Amino acid sequence: MQASHLDWLTETLAQHLAEALELMTGEAPQVAWTTSETPTSAEPLAWWGQSFNLRPGAALWIGAPETSWRRIGEHVLGAAGISPSGDDEIKNTYQEILGQAVASVARSLGTRLNREVACEETGEQPPPDDVPVQALVDLTLGESAKLSLWMAFSPELLRALESPADTPSTEQPESKAETAETAPALPEPAPRPSLPAGARTLDLLLEVEMPVSVSFGRTQLPLRDLLKLTTGSIIELNRTVNEPVEVIVNNCVIARGEVVVVEGNYGIRIKEIISRQERLRTLR
Repeated sequence: MQASHLDWLTETLAQHLAEALELMTGEAPQVAWTTSETPTSAEPLAWWGQSFNLRPGAALWIGAPETSWRRIGEHVLGAAGISPSGDDEIKNTYQEILGQAVASVARSLGTRLNREVACEETGEQPPPDDVPVQALVDLTLGESAKLSLWMAFSPELLRALESPADTPSTEQPESKAETAETAPALPEPAPRPSLPAGARTLDLLLEVEMPVSVSFGRTQLPLRDLLKLTTGSIIELNRTVNEPVEVIVNNCVIARGEVVVVEGNYGIRIKEIISRQERLRTLR
């Protein structure tokens, strides 16, 4: 039997949470989830919500007791070699993991519905009273105890999956009289990422071209060996065939991937976006 839309959403979110944690820590957590007979938490839950542009009210919420969000935040910071300065830094790190996971959920929704899906409003907020907790995701990080996260999905989000063809567009309907007198309205452009207040000048930087290069490996040779190089010489690099190559932007490693061939040209399929801390360590 095909999994329900609730099961698909829960499994997708759990998978992307695990991927975000593995990306930031280098360690894949154990994940288990359920959508039936979800127990309530004995501790108060810190809720974080995210809406999508599928239709008004399409949103999901993730709730975590303090023991869960604190352990996740400390685990990610510890993997980067950072000692947290306080609860705010720990919670912000936890929410950054949620943001990465939910952004991946939006891409998975877009693939499933064959349309562009973007994240909209986000923040610390509980689900409405008429939206029940519908799923539970358990994560195990290393040797720590099981960490539980509660999930809630709005009826509008579930309905968007049930009838994708009925998902309303962003264009306003025109009357017949208006259509006869005016030219057809152009479709609205895809939403651009929101910028923080006071950062309008960043818009100008979005068009700046950056040098992108790919590193297959490096090595060091004494000068006498360099002078011996001729056509056909082989230089052994510090990377095996199966290791990912590095994508470098402006002398900073930002991602790793695998080499592919696209219509006779070499390309790179991105497999990993490295963390900010690691980018600083790889800065050349």
